[in-house]
Amino acid sequence: MATNLTIRRRRNEPAEKLVKRFIRKTKKSGIIDEAKERRFFKKPSEKKREAKRRSAARRRKEIAKREKALNK
Repeated sequence: MATNLTIRRRRNEPAEKLVKRFIRKTKKSGIIDEAKERRFFKKPSEKKREAKRRSAARRRKEIAKREKALNK
């Protein structure tokens, strides 16, 4: 995910707010997560195992959401 993120300082905006806005945008775009993920090599089998685990968690969450909607 190659993105060129540009943040321009607004008129009368303090530096702290600018940094906070930059951090928020980088987190939202996934740049920080990708950098952490690419820090070390991950074997393809590990990637596959992690993907299966995330998929199962998504499935459980979706089932719980449906059950909650039915019980209302």
